[in-house]
Amino acid sequence: MTKREIAEKNFLSGYNCTQAVVAAFADELQIDRDILMRASSSFGGGFGRLREICGTVSAMGIVAGLLKGCDFSEEGIEAKAKHYALIQKLAGEFKQANGSIVCRDLLGAKLAATNPQPDARTPEYYKSRPCAKLVGDAAEILEKEFFS
Repeated sequence: MTKREIAEKNFLSGYNCTQAVVAAFADELQIDRDILMRASSSFGGGFGRLREICGTVSAMGIVAGLLKGCDFSEEGIEAKAKHYALIQKLAGEFKQANGSIVCRDLLGAKLAATNPQPDARTPEYYKSRPCAKLVGDAAEILEKEFFS
């Protein structure tokens, strides 16, 4: 299976968008899956359901940081700039494909959500949201960047 397929399957099985992407790369990250799922659990719904940066974009940052990140305090400003350029490239590819990196824009919502209660994962939920495609797009961008 491709990383896109794995991430989409993860999302459709109940993981939030961030977790779905991060979990698709669990083997390559060589970090305990439970730790990865907990660490990425806060970013779903555009950061705790605030509908800010899309959780799939946050996932790209998490995966890229774990694969190619650096300790900025030891490696200096050049390393920080290089890493931020990578993050901007990944986010730019996602934005080019989807028109935004902001959850509420991608969902067509006018305002940020204030209710922390996640929506029930019903067949209608999956039909009304682009999230499975967005999860797949993020995973595909990461796979192309790091494993092609």
